[in-house]
Amino acid sequence: MSLFAIRDYRRLFSAQIIALFGTGLTTVALGLLAYDLAGPRAGTVLGTALTVKMFMYVVIAPLAAAYVDRFPRRTLLVLLDVVRAGVVLALPLVSEVWHIYVLIGLLQAASAAFTPTFQAVIPDIVTDESDYTRALAASQAAYTMESLLSPVLAAVALAFMSFDSLFLGTSVGFLLSAALILFTRVPDARPSSHTRAWDKMAAGTRTFLRTPRLRGVMALNLVVAAAGSIVVVNTVNYVRDELGGSQSDVAWMLAASGGGTLLAAVVLPRVLDRIAARTVMMTGAGVLVGGTIAAVALMASGLATWTGTAVVWTVIGVGMALIVTPTGSVLRASVEPHAIPETFAAQFSLSHLAWLITYPVAGWLGTNTGFGLTWSVLAALAVVGAVAALLLWPRDDVRRAVTGPATSVRPLPRTDRGSTLSKAA
Repeated sequence: MSLFAIRDYRRLFSAQIIALFGTGLTTVALGLLAYDLAGPRAGTVLGTALTVKMFMYVVIAPLAAAYVDRFPRRTLLVLLDVVRAGVVLALPLVSEVWHIYVLIGLLQAASAAFTPTFQAVIPDIVTDESDYTRALAASQAAYTMESLLSPVLAAVALAFMSFDSLFLGTSVGFLLSAALILFTRVPDARPSSHTRAWDKMAAGTRTFLRTPRLRGVMALNLVVAAAGSIVVVNTVNYVRDELGGSQSDVAWMLAASGGGTLLAAVVLPRVLDRIAARTVMMTGAGVLVGGTIAAVALMASGLATWTGTAVVWTVIGVGMALIVTPTGSVLRASVEPHAIPETFAAQFSLSHLAWLITYPVAGWLGTNTGFGLTWSVLAALAVVGAVAALLLWPRDDVRRAVTGPATSVRPLPRTDRGSTLSKAA
């Protein structure tokens, strides 16, 4: 509780939670808007919009991390929230598909700049190292819980209102986030140890490339993205066209995947106290490979059912949690404390790069060739990522330190693997 006793951090974390749920609700509403405008081609529209999102995250986030110390950070965060509120408010007014792409590009450019700026503020507000570690874990837990609760909240809301109203609620949320930040003490950035912007952008990526366990994490990012794209991109058309469901049914099916995440989140803290992070994450890769293959089998059988789909979606949610939840601890154990922010920034960009590959496959290929072939391709990508992770991340990594040409990292002690996340939860 010492972490949340810090008033400025408490306000910033609340702003992050509100903004995250706003983004989650926007994603659900965006899928329904795409179906309203494009019908059977909604997968292409949504896949393209999410590809634009990932492109912005991959390109803008590193640039923002490199140049954020040149601007007053509180002013920048408030401005970015206001921009997001305005863009979301305009989304229900669009009448052409290309309007979606333009607005999503602007929205995600603001989000991509917001995240690294927010992450850079945390160590200046939370100065105690143990509290800072908990702050990182709390932030990661917030991302995990958002993926669960946003579809559930959307499903409940859609029982009483149209999806257009979700955009209005999200816009209000972004403005509330801006207000919280406005009344928070946000110190300006300290001078970076890297004098050139490129050095700051590349430092975290170089750490990933020369550290065996982090190369394994890069491969696991592809597994998560391949399986997750089936859920995020294809659920709308699959539920509406294959299963004949309603708007609310779409949100509930997305919530099934989130339910799998919750199930894993309840169990994982104790599991990670006893089992190595590598073992848990490789198990997650196996679960996701199995989930994607089950999705292919579901389509090949021609017997797509609500129960079968919900089970597969839940399995995918479990597998994603098994990989994503321990990632923060692996990153923290792999670098010295001063390098943690740039390493997390690199993971942010590299994980979204994987989604940049899989979103177009799910959207464009799914619309033009059907779900069977599309999910087969995504299953193959999941297999490639899982095999690469096994080869890149040495099995004995949990028992010895891994060293690179210019960095040293620590073994994964049990407390690093589980206790921090447990306390944050």
